[in-house]
Amino acid sequence: MSVSPVLEVNHLVKVFTTGFFQKKVIKAVDDVSFEISKEEPVVLTLAGESGSGKSTICKLLLKLMNPTSGKIFYNGRNLSNMSRKEMLAYRKDVQPVFQSPYETYNPFYRVDHMLKMPIRKLKLAGSDAEENRLIAEALEVVGLLPEKVLNKYPHEFSGGERQRIMLCRAILTKPQIILADEPVSMIDASLRANILDFILDQKKIYGRSFVYITHDLSTAYHISDRILILYRGSVVESGEVERVLKNPLHPYLKELIESIPIPDPEKRWKKAIELKAELTTCGTDVHGCKFYRRCPARMKVCLSAKPKPIQKELDHVVTCYLYSDSE
Repeated sequence: MSVSPVLEVNHLVKVFTTGFFQKKVIKAVDDVSFEISKEEPVVLTLAGESGSGKSTICKLLLKLMNPTSGKIFYNGRNLSNMSRKEMLAYRKDVQPVFQSPYETYNPFYRVDHMLKMPIRKLKLAGSDAEENRLIAEALEVVGLLPEKVLNKYPHEFSGGERQRIMLCRAILTKPQIILADEPVSMIDASLRANILDFILDQKKIYGRSFVYITHDLSTAYHISDRILILYRGSVVESGEVERVLKNPLHPYLKELIESIPIPDPEKRWKKAIELKAELTTCGTDVHGCKFYRRCPARMKVCLSAKPKPIQKELDHVVTCYLYSDSE
């Protein structure tokens, strides 16, 4: 008998309408599906350019907004139908770490307030002493000393320290899944390895799974087990990270990999082209493949209808007409 996944996302769609006189429809998330197993902790990465729908998926998973269609299940329960008690349990088990270590904090509150708030809202401690113990243990896990952190304001810390405090807050509730939305993109390169190692340690030692959201394929390769490549809200390639990034199939993923800077003065950096005009009309201007305008291998059939996912090998799926007739 198969075990149901701890987190299951089925055909998720999120549509936004913008404009007053001339309305435009933006399909930020377009038929995205994935799951995280109960049996083994994983780092599942959602990767793509700005505007690919990564952060919108994160907000949907946190129930900060509702999907236009599709369903999200946690331990077999639909998020849309959860009771207040079930939602409190979900918020305890699924914790976020956001991108900016500077914008996340309220500057008028000490760090103590931010760390105590989830403990009190979720009723995780029966006394002040137990509350202080939980905070001290979590700070130790992220490499911070309580006496150097507590009773201080956010502006008294560096960006790397602020991000570690956010990680501390996330693990206070002992979650099963952490949603890490670009957690290293706004801190110094010298500190990124510490955060990435923390994620790997949490998976290995505590059995926590991560949904890691990034535009950086280098960090994705370093820590991921599985990866979904997103373009304008759609999954164009997915599978085991080693297979996908070492053998890219979709022209978009090939373009992303070619745009990664290489420390070689003999080789010019090919910067990825961002067509921002496309993003504003996402979902309204293309009947076939969304990548058609940028694709160097485009064919007439690409405009006929949206391509369907094709499994090329075990745990490696690509959505592209280039592979529809191959063996």
